Amino acid sequence: MFAYFTAAEDNRIVSMSWDGTTLGEPKPILTGIPKGGRHNGGRMVVGPDGDLYVGTGETGDTGLAQDKTSLGGKILRITTDGKAAPGNPDGRVWITKGHRNVQGLAFDGNQLYAAEFGQNTWDELNLITKGANYGWPKVEGSGNVRGMTNPKVVWRTRDASPSGLAYWQGELWMAGLRGQRLWEIPVDGTKAGDPIARFRGDYGRLRTVALASDGRSLLLTNSNTDGRGDPAGDDDRLFQVTR
Repeated sequence: MFAYFTAAEDNRIVSMSWDGTTLGEPKPILTGIPKGGRHNGGRMVVGPDGDLYVGTGETGDTGLAQDKTSLGGKILRITTDGKAAPGNPDGRVWITKGHRNVQGLAFDGNQLYAAEFGQNTWDELNLITKGANYGWPKVEGSGNVRGMTNPKVVWRTRDASPSGLAYWQGELWMAGLRGQRLWEIPVDGTKAGDPIARFRGDYGRLRTVALASDGRSLLLTNSNTDGRGDPAGDDDRLFQVTR
């Protein structure tokens, strides 16, 4: 098992053995990821290639997103022992740059999508291509700037503030914090259709969405006790979403 957490000096990734009942001692496999009181990133997913993909934030220091020497504002691709995965551009641990704060990662087959917090105007859903530059801080949303990759879908920040992301039944499902809804996004190849809002305001701030182990449903968490929500008496909760 893997965890991303904030330590005294940095953000880091640790691995832990799991025997079905007990976790082993955490072993750091990657350290030195910039930490901050905001834009702290931390979403991880194991890809179909068996490598670990990690979204990081730029911690409010916007220049880190374009800084090739920093792990902030990037998507990392590492082996399960924390090394740069084979095939990464220039042998680096990161594969894309120009991100503000990646909060969701999900694979549609071999295609990786990332959900990302914008600043004041546009949140983004990006199709990830190794070596690409996603524009931040020069571009928020679609900018049509040479050398920078536009998102597949954008939302006003009041409608999304995206967090978790999952792929299920031919569609992407993106949890929204400020937007307080679950976005259903049809995808076909590299094209994304018009998003559909589900559970609009029904359960407050939605944090994480994940495919259940049986593949027949989604697991969804809300996040109303984080100091920014209006918690109900039984918050926070774990929901199961079926069709």
